[in-house]
Amino acid sequence: MIEVKMLGKFDIKGYTFIEGFPGAGLVGPMSISYMIDKLKMEYIGCIESESFPPLVSIHRAVPMPPIRVYMSREKKVVTIFAEFAIALELISELSNAVYAFINKSGISRIYSIGGIPTQPQPGANAPNSTVYVAASKPALLSTAQKAGFKPIEEGVSTGVGALLLLKSTMDKMDNINVMVPVQQMLVDPVYAEIAIECLNKLLKLDIDITDLEKEAKAVEAKIRELIDKHRESHESYKKSAGDLGPSMYA
Repeated sequence: MIEVKMLGKFDIKGYTFIEGFPGAGLVGPMSISYMIDKLKMEYIGCIESESFPPLVSIHRAVPMPPIRVYMSREKKVVTIFAEFAIALELISELSNAVYAFINKSGISRIYSIGGIPTQPQPGANAPNSTVYVAASKPALLSTAQKAGFKPIEEGVSTGVGALLLLKSTMDKMDNINVMVPVQQMLVDPVYAEIAIECLNKLLKLDIDITDLEKEAKAVEAKIRELIDKHRESHESYKKSAGDLGPSMYA
């Protein structure tokens, strides 16, 4: 059983929920970690399950769960930061638990950020800066398109964000998936920079990205280390490799 456990009572009704579970290019974890730091977000809960690997994260000498919930009272934002790849067989249950938490808390809208694998363009010196979106409502898609994002007309999406989007569409809840083009064999802090700039534009978070490259590299290295340490004893986690790319299992 997967549970969202809070450290106390927090009034987050009407807040915006942002998720970025590990996926292609590590766009989500790099972006979320940086956002937590720059917005000085408060640690308010975690997600637990006996099906998760037996990891304990140490941050500033304090033992912490590897999947944590944070909030910013100033920006009215709630987010989840995960330090390991979610096994494919747990994604559906995890999505259900997160969505139940969102509804119970009265959160008003959802943003998912991640990477969408693309082929490198011949002669290109920089990552593709075109950002793709999928939304739960036509009006949201139209607004995103006017802001410069490219709607996905046809395709298939996977992971926690995809299932949250489906549930939101059925329940008519505001939800936007923001997908940054990534090269499957590469983890680049520029991906997180693009994602943060998108959130700044959509949510007016005003996050300074000056230090992003240095901090994003540290997050990527940390997640590599955690997964590498436990991959042999948790064979099921290797099933995520196809979506996460070699950067997660190098």
